[in-house]
Amino acid sequence: MNAILDQAAVHWAHIAPLLSEPASDDEYAAKVEALDELLDTIGDDENHPLAGLAERLGDLIEAYDETHRPLPDASDVDVLRYLMREHGVSQSGLPEIGAQPVVSAVLAGKRSLNWRQICELSDRFGVPTDAFRGPQTTRGQARSAAGRPGATL
Repeated sequence: MNAILDQAAVHWAHIAPLLSEPASDDEYAAKVEALDELLDTIGDDENHPLAGLAERLGDLIEAYDETHRPLPDASDVDVLRYLMREHGVSQSGLPEIGAQPVVSAVLAGKRSLNWRQICELSDRFGVPTDAFRGPQTTRGQARSAAGRPGATL
């Protein structure tokens, strides 16, 4: 065996649990805690010797989340309302969308968020842009549901 494999064999019992997929919520929680500690250690140093381990742990945690903790479907408006409430932001405090009347129209479902607005909201609130790409009711569907079949804007 070469020297690297010899070292891996000596340390494998300690490393293997970090590299395996979590099989339970307890294992998931342990991996999240380990990742938090790793990120505290690594900081912003992308060349840190443990950066690869942090990336692998993050991938394992993300895969577990997608399988065992899927996010509920939410519309763009639902997500925006939630973020506004969590961050104590009023309609007039969202320049990323526009003036207060524009924000009001978005929240009422009369206007949709555009890509620029989604990107700016994503940056502001620290959420992925996909958070704003949930199930949506188009304006045409909303009008049809309101008793005006075939109406478009």
